[in-house]
Amino acid sequence: MKKSILILFLLSCFSSVLIAQQKQLTIKDAVIGQWQDLYPSYIKQLKWRDKTDFYTFTENNNLVQSGVSSSKSDTLIYLNDINNVLHNNTIDSIINFPSYTWKDKNSIQFSYKNHFLVYNVTSKKFDINISYDKKAENVDVCDETFNIAYTIDNNLYIVDKTSKISTVTNDEDKDFVNGQIASRNEFGIYKGTFWSPKGNYLAFYRKDNHDVKNFPLIDITKREAEVENTKYPMAGMSSEHISLGVYNVATGKILFIEGEDTTSEKYLTNISWGPNEKYIYIAVLNREQNHMKLNKYDIATGKLVKTLFEEKSDKYVEPQHTLTFLKTKPNEFLYQTRKDGYNHIYIYNTAGKLIEKLTKGDYEVTDILGFDLNETNLFYVSTQQSPIERHVYKVNIKTGKVIKLTKKTGTHNCKLNKNGKYLIDTYSNTKIPRVYNIITNKGEIVKNLLTSDNPLKDYTLGEMEIGTIKAADGKTNIYYRLIKPVNFDPNKKYPAIIYVYGGPHAQLINNRWLGNARMWQYYMAQKGYVMLTVDNRGSANRGLEFENVIFRQCGVNEMADQMKGIDFLKSLGYVDMNRIGVHGWSYGGFMTTSLITNYPDIFKVAVAGGPVIDWKYYEVMYGERYMDKPDENPEGYKNASLIDKAKDLKGKLLIIQGGIDKTVVFQNSLSFIRECVKNNIPVDYFIYPRAKHNVRGYDRIHLMDKVSNYFDDYLK
Repeated sequence: MKKSILILFLLSCFSSVLIAQQKQLTIKDAVIGQWQDLYPSYIKQLKWRDKTDFYTFTENNNLVQSGVSSSKSDTLIYLNDINNVLHNNTIDSIINFPSYTWKDKNSIQFSYKNHFLVYNVTSKKFDINISYDKKAENVDVCDETFNIAYTIDNNLYIVDKTSKISTVTNDEDKDFVNGQIASRNEFGIYKGTFWSPKGNYLAFYRKDNHDVKNFPLIDITKREAEVENTKYPMAGMSSEHISLGVYNVATGKILFIEGEDTTSEKYLTNISWGPNEKYIYIAVLNREQNHMKLNKYDIATGKLVKTLFEEKSDKYVEPQHTLTFLKTKPNEFLYQTRKDGYNHIYIYNTAGKLIEKLTKGDYEVTDILGFDLNETNLFYVSTQQSPIERHVYKVNIKTGKVIKLTKKTGTHNCKLNKNGKYLIDTYSNTKIPRVYNIITNKGEIVKNLLTSDNPLKDYTLGEMEIGTIKAADGKTNIYYRLIKPVNFDPNKKYPAIIYVYGGPHAQLINNRWLGNARMWQYYMAQKGYVMLTVDNRGSANRGLEFENVIFRQCGVNEMADQMKGIDFLKSLGYVDMNRIGVHGWSYGGFMTTSLITNYPDIFKVAVAGGPVIDWKYYEVMYGERYMDKPDENPEGYKNASLIDKAKDLKGKLLIIQGGIDKTVVFQNSLSFIRECVKNNIPVDYFIYPRAKHNVRGYDRIHLMDKVSNYFDDYLK
């Protein structure tokens, strides 16, 4: 009897193990779970304490500290202590520990609602508490003076520590926009205000939008729907005029660099202050985006002092990075450029003389982490090991000697402490979800902070592999990621879906957890699909030549490479070549629609999100870089346009559009739908009424369920 009970117990346990190992992803898991319950364990807000060998992180809503040589941790700041001080200042409690940065080794700074706060760890009080207008946007705090710049509508303001507000601009004309992002976030532009090193000046963009046409978007939430106009300069049409103002905090006066030029459509990018605040440096790029001048301007007069150097190209020049001045040699700075084919680091002086090319080779520098204490070594991240990996290196400024610091295969993301002695190294690869180590500036591991368990260990996932195939040029290796169906049987025939982006500034395949795939792709493999992604020529982090094959002919070489992916699927022997689908968003939506219309006998089902349909409907800054103006490249625009390809559609196509998309306006997709109707071509269309360029949050579950069901209905 006891033996029988034992056998039943063991069978029960064994069954429980099998069930646990055979969990299936739900659509919610695939969309939200990847960033929540199924996300590898991590350390929240892990940061170096300023100029120390201590690091801090949040745990149980408190700030905890430990040290490189310490085996234990201590609570440094309790959230209750912060809330007690907030109450004394009649400010509402904070529910979660705020997103903080170390101001110095004794205080943290953070923003909460309409307050900027500096909390002293020792006194447990606020050293700084500045409130600003609740309607404020584009908030920018000066590190030195704590003056806060912000915008309301189209104007710019500053509030100081005494709560005194200074009106920097006072334009009633809404077509003048001050202190906001210019050039639609291109050229590395991510903000519209730039404090000088000591806080005596504030440089800011001023946009004149008078010549830019409005594009109407509809707000359906009102009882009577209202038009929301957005300024949208389409390729070849009039664009915004940008000038750079410099506000003198002491005098309250504004000086415009080279005067207030309201006629030129040039780009003013990568705004960089000189250390002594006497000069400001601007990468000035012509509208054609093929000629850049790095200019030095005098703050006292706003006049050009000197063009330090120029970059020209028969295709395009794309400045992306501000200057980094050396503290030990303030007349020298780091400059990043792809002028020699790959993004590398150079040292120039303020007279424009090249001092040294610090990095060199057929790889891309993807990030600069900083210097050690005496600026002997510079730490950076690059693709030198592999285009699909990221590793940290240091280069000696004098000798040029390069040392690789990260050893484990995969994608590394590091934070250097201000002493330059240690780095927090966070990495993952296709086998390891996430590891946190502290390493020395020689690459030695001194402490493991966390090694994450596999959050998907109880789930049955399709086998994933990363490899290379030859591009359509027959010589370039391009990477693919393949996910096989769950319970794969090589004797069966499976439908396949290509997930595609294909354009610049994006790389979908990396040696990191899940191969950098979205969990939705594993969800679809679970449903019986072969999932393939190919990073074609034109995608990011493979050098300028790899990228600029798209110049003046968007879609041509990208599609040719994706068709090599089709050849690869055919060679596997287990893919049903009569059931091929494709899905992508934005540039990927353009690629998706291009593929199903240009290769209607190959692709049977497609879902295109936010697609560019005709590049003449896309904006100036991005579109003209890769396609030139429509009147300069009529053949290229004609070949890339999908409006005339609508009549060639044979398979099932679903186009999804955000109703208030300001990136790819719906004139694109509606023009395609109209052409389908004219030619009696069946097509499906779905709008998310209040979505912008993508569908985010919990609404995304609805989106990806719709995408999945479309393939199930017509491909599976």
